[in-house]
Amino acid sequence: MYAVFKRELFSLLNSMMAYITIGIFLLAMGLLLWFFPDTAILDYGYAELTVFFSLAPFLFMFLIPAITMRSFAEERREGTYILLATRPLTDWQIILAKYWACFVLVLCALIPTLIYYYSVSQLGLPQGNIDGGAVTGSYIGLLLLGAAFTAIGIFASSVTKNQVIAFAVAVFLCFITYRGFDAMSQIFALQYFEAAFLALSVNEHYQSISRGVLDTRDLVYFVSFVVLFLGLTRLVIGGRKW
Repeated sequence: MYAVFKRELFSLLNSMMAYITIGIFLLAMGLLLWFFPDTAILDYGYAELTVFFSLAPFLFMFLIPAITMRSFAEERREGTYILLATRPLTDWQIILAKYWACFVLVLCALIPTLIYYYSVSQLGLPQGNIDGGAVTGSYIGLLLLGAAFTAIGIFASSVTKNQVIAFAVAVFLCFITYRGFDAMSQIFALQYFEAAFLALSVNEHYQSISRGVLDTRDLVYFVSFVVLFLGLTRLVIGGRKW
């Protein structure tokens, strides 16, 4: 499994697509946080990163599918997945190796954003006047959100040979799971349905963790979400073998 993980990670790092995608993500986030008047931190007047953690999920909807779209789609298109499947590896080992390789790249995209925390901390009066607990909780929520979107991207890549289609399917599923259930909870205003749809919403659990409180229900939700989509990927891969 480690050999597949290392091969997949090096393959991602050797492709220009990964660097271009991460570069666009960081450039867009930097422009939104420091230059655009409606979202600029300097115009907000408070030493906090609420804007960053509100905008990051929407950029994740495009960043992560761009990273994961080649995972299975490219291997199937080029025929190299047959060679991979004939090795003494289980389907779960292959899926998890590709999943962790993509997630590590998402983590690499998040690490440079720590400079935003340092900058806001230094600009605050007095210096360091920023809620570190809330920021830590928000970063944990962002990591869990990235893990969930990565699972969706891996699943989308397994259902088609076309990377563009895999990207489009992943973006659609990320948007539906993040905002779709919230919208449905407002449409079905009855209390039972509203609570049910909110319980299924990724955004609801992400916002809960972003408040700085780690609830086991939120952690169980994200773990279950990842397992669900990786399980669906296993069904697709296993069914195609048969």
